[in-house]
Amino acid sequence: MNTLRFFIACAALAVCGVASAQYQWVDKDGRKIYSDRPPPADVPQKNILKQPRGASVTARRAAAAASVPGAQEASSAPAAARAASATGTDKTLEEKKKQAEAAEAAKKKEEEQKIAAQRAESCKRAQAAKVGLDSGIRMARMNDRGEREILDDAARAAELERTQAIIQSDCK
Repeated sequence: MNTLRFFIACAALAVCGVASAQYQWVDKDGRKIYSDRPPPADVPQKNILKQPRGASVTARRAAAAASVPGAQEASSAPAAARAASATGTDKTLEEKKKQAEAAEAAKKKEEEQKIAAQRAESCKRAQAAKVGLDSGIRMARMNDRGEREILDDAARAAELERTQAIIQSDCK
């Protein structure tokens, strides 16, 4: 029974050790950030409130390697890689941005095609209406009350002007 308690206590301590391996820092807006990953390169050292024990050792090793002249040349390649990643260029982010732009361009093109199809249909209907108005055949339309009324010469002329305006705007 005592052995079981001992193992449970050891497991609880191990879990606490893992949970303490987290970073805490204050971002530029003054909010506290908790993470299992180190803060971005633009966060000053004074804003880092807590970091795992191993992280401070690696930082010391990097500072020591930078102070030794021979080690500086050997560590220049990793430093260049860190500088490139510090600039904020993320290839996956750029790829997603390009995909979003391409999707938006395709959507815009589809919308333009839809509008062009609507204009073509409107043009076709207006030209058919113009043929009917030019033929001189008696024409009727429904008024607001649902009654059928025959177009006189003034109404036919007004309808012809309206149809001609639609043809000029949609038949380009």
